[in-house]
Amino acid sequence: MAVPKHRASKSRKRMHRSINMKLTLPGMTKCPECGGLTPPHKVCIHCGYYKGNSVVQVTEA
Repeated sequence: MAVPKHRASKSRKRMHRSINMKLTLPGMTKCPECGGLTPPHKVCIHCGYYKGNSVVQVTEA
């Protein structure tokens, strides 16, 4: 059975842990109505459409 010969320092342990802590961008899809980017399976925040149906009335601010 393999056993480490030397103890890993705190900085080396933290370096290996930090590799897994990176942020990832959420996946975005293009709205077929207006062409804006929106998260998948959500109502478009730009036009208020979901699957070709108007779900929410969007007002210009």
